[in-house]
Amino acid sequence: MNQNEEQGQPMEIELSEDMAEGTYTNLAIITHSNAEFVLDFVRLMPGVPKARVKSRVIMSPLHAKRLLMALGDNLVKYEEAFGEIDIHEQGPGFQLPLNFGGQTGQA
Repeated sequence: MNQNEEQGQPMEIELSEDMAEGTYTNLAIITHSNAEFVLDFVRLMPGVPKARVKSRVIMSPLHAKRLLMALGDNLVKYEEAFGEIDIHEQGPGFQLPLNFGGQTGQA
């Protein structure tokens, strides 16, 4: 439930046609400060030495935690419907060759 729903106000969300198409990414780089989380979504392509950030999302720590909880809830529902997601799909020892320094996480 979002803040508008809690206050009894309906909320409309508009999704433009080009935004509805989405952007494929296969790497997320997460950095944070004391005030915000930055999620950079990247598309890595085989044989291409340089990857580009396709989208950047900046959010408060509160919203980052809400995103984590919502994603966790959706992953549970997905696995209940379709089976467990194998996180070792890339094979043993798979590691992305990226290290940008600072506090980061990869998903």
